[in-house]
This record gives sequence, structure tokens and C-alpha cells, in this order.
Amino acid sequence: MNKTKRNFWQTRIGFLTILTLCFWAKYMYAAYFDFKLGLSDPYQHFIVWLTPLGTCIIILSLGLYFSKPLVSYIAMLVLDTINTILLFANVIYYRQFSDFLTSKTIQNTGKVSQGLGKSTVALLHPSDIFLWLDLIIIIILLIIKVIKIDPRKYGFKRPFAVSSFGVFMLTLNMFLAETSRPRLLRNTFDRSYVVKYLGLDTYSVYDLLKSAQSNQVKKNANAEDINQVLDFTKKHYAKANPEYFGKAKGKNVIVLHLESFQQFLIGLKVNGQEVTPFLNSLYHNKDTVSFSNFYHQVGLGRTSDAENMLETGTYGISDGSLFSSLGSENTFQGAPQILRQTGYTSAVFHGNTGTFWNRNEVYKNLGYNYFFDANYFSQKKNDKIGYGLKDKLLFSESIKYLEQIQQPFYVKYLTVTNHIPFQLDQEDKDNNFTTTNTSNTTINNYFETAHYLDQSVKEFFDYLKKSGLDKNTMVILYGDHYGVGSSDDELSALAPVLGKDFSKWTSYDTTELQKVPFMIHMNGIKGTIDKKLSGEIDVLPTLLHLLGISNKNYIQFGQDLFSKQYRQVIVFRNGTIVTPKYIIIGGKGIKGTVYNHQTGEKITKFNKKQKAEIAKLVEYGRNSLHYSDLLNNHNLLRFYTPAGFIPTNPNEFDYKINYQKMLELRKELGNKSTSLYSQHKGTTTDLYTTDASEIDKDEINNIPENIQSATSEKNKNNQNGSPEKDNLDK
Repeated sequence: MNKTKRNFWQTRIGFLTILTLCFWAKYMYAAYFDFKLGLSDPYQHFIVWLTPLGTCIIILSLGLYFSKPLVSYIAMLVLDTINTILLFANVIYYRQFSDFLTSKTIQNTGKVSQGLGKSTVALLHPSDIFLWLDLIIIIILLIIKVIKIDPRKYGFKRPFAVSSFGVFMLTLNMFLAETSRPRLLRNTFDRSYVVKYLGLDTYSVYDLLKSAQSNQVKKNANAEDINQVLDFTKKHYAKANPEYFGKAKGKNVIVLHLESFQQFLIGLKVNGQEVTPFLNSLYHNKDTVSFSNFYHQVGLGRTSDAENMLETGTYGISDGSLFSSLGSENTFQGAPQILRQTGYTSAVFHGNTGTFWNRNEVYKNLGYNYFFDANYFSQKKNDKIGYGLKDKLLFSESIKYLEQIQQPFYVKYLTVTNHIPFQLDQEDKDNNFTTTNTSNTTINNYFETAHYLDQSVKEFFDYLKKSGLDKNTMVILYGDHYGVGSSDDELSALAPVLGKDFSKWTSYDTTELQKVPFMIHMNGIKGTIDKKLSGEIDVLPTLLHLLGISNKNYIQFGQDLFSKQYRQVIVFRNGTIVTPKYIIIGGKGIKGTVYNHQTGEKITKFNKKQKAEIAKLVEYGRNSLHYSDLLNNHNLLRFYTPAGFIPTNPNEFDYKINYQKMLELRKELGNKSTSLYSQHKGTTTDLYTTDASEIDKDEINNIPENIQSATSEKNKNNQNGSPEKDNLDK
């Protein structure tokens, strides 16, 4: 037997040690430079230094159990690579969402992957090579045999000893975490806490188990669970204000979803020029009610969370996108189906693929009659940028469809150009507008794309006026979520533009940055700028009451903004609570960070009254999110149907033949047709004016070949004696 003593680093355990130390180093780099873990004392720093070691040793030790030396080394490299991919994916995801990946997010990647390419590239940093450099160097050293493969057989004892040591390190980590943060896994409301105290690998396993448990609970849900939710929403119902109830009854509703549009853009000047001159004028218009302290409340679902709140009056889920995770199977009582009971036709216009955020399935469950996705618009490569069709083209090309919809209608436009990475083709830039010259390209680009969005909305409003739609239409405009300000790099460049000192920036300022515009524009409504605190969860109750529809029997977590009983308590998806008196970060109460909302000063000493007030607010915030999650995660609406509400039948809708169905319905109705096309006795597309260089008058009227093909195929089927029944109501 060869008893030659080998250099430790040339053994399999030595190789595992090298991989572990390298992974530890890059994990520490990510923890301190990419993740904001809120490390406040030396003990927490020490715990973070331990977090990657136990799980990393356990994972890599699996490679030691392979008896063949080469296979063992390859297995350890593969396991280390997978672990690095998980770390890298979380780094990129954190830069965009300031949160960590969940199992639901990963499982539903396919539903949101379209159009993410440029956005992901924009989030890459040159320093990211550090996360991969060790693997590259180690593989090279193996190839040139500087690191030699240990040919000895290891049996079972040594691998088991290494695994056991990893379990010991993990147990030690969990013990120290428990002493610093008791009941961490039992009372989890912030994923960053789990990552801070237990590490990314442990968090990922915990999240996977939690998701599996949630699925099991959902299967065991029963009708009695809905009563808890009903009791909560009825208790916090705010009755309608008679002055506004029915103010918009029978009117068309157009919702303009302003992608990544933040409140600070309103009235902002860059180089002496207004960034959004038209929206500024609309904000102050005599026929516009504008809300100056309106907050987005989205979570990981971002845009889809905003849509969900406006359509259903419920919060997004805590660990992913409700649309992507639950949208295909859940029962909804959303605005399209509610309004359908009173004769409304509904439609969505979106220049991205229909599968993005699972919209092609969710919209059917919400009750949308029509969905015009990327297939219905120009297929030219130059007409798209980032997340889909350019906004000016979306609005202008939508008219040939909009004019065919029976009135009254409920229509939503999802803009996309003002989305990270905020890029514009040169021909789309306004030569008369000069953006900022900060050190951050994202910030500079943001003002250019916001300016472009402003021009797009103006062109659409001009059409509404020319066509006469403005006289009988209520237009709702809102920003879905923040666009910039999620990283220190962006904030340091943005702060001076907003007249702030970045060196004095606090969580208070970051919270205030979450304000987005919300406007209700309609002839006859008394224009004003409402300064009360409000949020996205309040939009649906407000909309329904304006249309003369009571929401009392629906399960909605917001309140009518015009109600005299409206309560100014805004609950963020991460638990942060905003009231006129306090900003309570992360829902942690006095144990966390609390600011005086009036002064921006951090409160460090609390009197008895403040403690009681904050405790009550935290309880309300947690209950709001808890009951919304209970409702959605357990699909409880399948057990409850309000009086007079007809549940959605998603099988009624086929979004591939939208155009054909609208034409058939118009012809079937004849003189009773209420479409704009019928009212004008012909098309109104010639009334639309745009300065978009990519489009001409013919293109505005053109129907894409793929849509014509679907229409022709349907006509063919009809001629063959198998006509499709048109199930869409007027």
C-alpha cells in the first residue's frame, strides 16, 4: 500500500475546501456589496460570515460519495457551479426587485421570460465576473494539472465525516441565529431576515418547503375560511360619498397604465425643460382629480401586482407574482366581470407577448372580453424596443380595434417603453429635450423615456377629443411602480436632480420615492389635487362607486378615496406602513425603524400613546396582508359568490379571434351597434395623429397577416358548417 503523504490541497477534501473558501469569498462580496441585509452589530456580522459555510460543505460533500475520482471532482464542480448560479441569479434579481428569488418565481420564469433579455443585461455589473472567476481559474488549474486529482478511494466514512461537519456548522449557525432573532422561521415576514441569519441556500430550501406546505394547505381549504376574510373586509368597508357615487355612471372607462412612472416626474424640470409637460397640464386640469400622495403597493409581481390590485382590490402574494403563480387556476371577481353585469365590454391593449406574466390566461379568469397583445400590432423589428411595441405605435395602431368595441367599454392600455433599461432609438428622441448628464446612464435614460411616454399619452388624448370619446369617457392614469432608485448608484445620481443630498438619504426618503401618480380625468368632475394618503389597493372601490356600483358585498381590501370614512393607512407588500403621522418600515413596529412622517426624523423614544398607536397599525397591516394571502393562496373565492354576480367562464374567450368577433357583433347588432365605428359610420383612424417616424397612415389601418389568417380560418370553418357561437355580451 502506498503510504506517501499527500499535500492536503491535492486531496479530494482539500479540493472541497478550496471550493468552499472560494464560494465563501464571493458570497461575502455579494452580501456586503449587492444585498442590503441591514447588519447592525458585530454579532450579526459574525453570523453572516458563518451562513454560507454549513450548507456549502453539505452540498459539496455529496461529490465525495462517488467512488471514481474523476467523477467525484466533476460532481463537486457541478454542485459548486449550481450554487454559484443560484447566488448570481439572486444578485441580478435583487438589483431589480430588492428582494430574493422564491420557488414560485423560479417555477414561473417561463411566463415572464419574454422581453427580459435587455433588462437583465442592463443589471449586469463588471464586478460580476468575480462570482465566476474562481471556477474559471480552478478548471484551468485542473486542466494543466496544477491541481491534481486524488486517485485514492474514500469509502463512506470520510465523506460522511465531512457531511457531518457541514451539518454541525449549519446547526451552529441556526443556534446563533435563534439567539439573535428568536422564532425567525416561525414569524417570517421579510425574506432578507432569513438570508441574513441563515444564508441563501438555507433560505432557498426553507422557501421550497414553505411553498409545498402552502400548496397542501390550499388543497385542504374549505368554505368556512372565507368567513374570516369577509369579516375583516366588511369591518373596514367605507361607504360611498353621495356626491361622487354614480358620477360616471354609464361612461366608458379607459385605464392608462404608466409603466415605471413615479410621482416626482410631475412638474419636474431638467435643464429648464419639463420632463412631462402634457401630464403636468392634465394633473392640474379643471376636469382632473389628482392624488399627490398616492403610493404603489406592489411586491415581487411588480406590474402584474399593480394590475391585480386595480382589477381585484386584493394584494399580490408575498413570494412571487399572483398572475404567474395562481392566475391560471384562481377564481377572481375582477373589474371586467363586475362591470360586465351592467353591460360593459372590456379589453386590454398590450404590445408585448400575451404569455408575459401569464396574462393570456389571467385575463380570461378576470372576464376580459378581448385581449390585443403583440400579435395584433406591427411585427417589424424596429417598431419594438425592450418589453414590446413602442408606446406611440401601441396607441395609434390600437384605434382600428378600439373603435369596434361596443360601448360602454372598460379598456386598459399597458405601456412599456418607460421600462428598465429605459432605452430609445435615436429617431424616437425629442431633439428639443435634453436629459440629465449624471454619472448613471439609467437615470439619464429614464427622463428620456418618460418624456416619450408623455408625448404618447398626449397624442392619444388628442384623438379622444377629435373622435368625441372624451365627452363620455372617464380616463384613469396611474404609475404602476417605481422605475429608478432601487440601488445606491441610482440614488446618488438621482438625489441631486430632486434637490436632495444623497449623504443624508434615509429609508424615509426611499419610502417617499414610492409615490406614483394617480389621476381621474372626466368632463364634469370637479378638478382638484387631493393630498390625502392613498394607494393602489383603493382604486377599484373608488372606480366602482364612481360608476354607481356598490362594492359592499365584494371582498376588496381598499376603500373608496372619496368616502368620508376613508382611512389613511397605506400598507406595502413588504409590511411597511405609511400614515399621516408615521412611516413604519417593514411592519416591524417600534422594534424596527419608525419615522415621523411630518418631519422625516427617526423616532427613537416612544411614549405610551405612540406605542399603542403603532402596535394597532402594525396589527392592521399584518391582518390586511394575511387575509389577502389567505384569500388568494387558498383560492377561497371559489366558495363565495356575491348576490347578483355571475362568475366568469374563461372558456368563453378566444383571444386569437378578437377582431373577427368584434366585426361579427357589430354586423349582428346593425343599427343598435354602439361602437365608435358605427357612430361615425366608418373608421376614425384618420383622426389619429402621431409623429412616430415608424408609422404611416396605411399601417394604422393594416391588420397583421397572422390576424387575417386567423380570421380567414374562422370564416372557412363557418362556411364548412361549424360556426362558432359568439358568447360575448354587449
